[in-house]
Amino acid sequence: MGLVRFLRGAKLLGQTHLMEGETLVEHAILAGVKIATNCTSGNCGTCMVTLVEGEVSLPDPLTPGIYEELIEDGARLACIGIPLSAADVDILPPL
Repeated sequence: MGLVRFLRGAKLLGQTHLMEGETLVEHAILAGVKIATNCTSGNCGTCMVTLVEGEVSLPDPLTPGIYEELIEDGARLACIGIPLSAADVDILPPL
């Protein structure tokens, strides 16, 4: 199955087993990691994180909270992004 790991830079903040259909925010809560949220629908971008490794779903069509250039840098919206594989996620957005 695999793990979803939450990092801040190189520091591991927490991890949990991959749970099908659960968002990154839901995984983070179970891992004891706080990710800021606001709208919980992908519109504001408050929950933006950086996917370091693995696969996390993207909204189709893209919501106002994210755009192609950020996606290329690993950006994902934790409130609606669902891990599709084991994943390493930096809780900070891409620079």
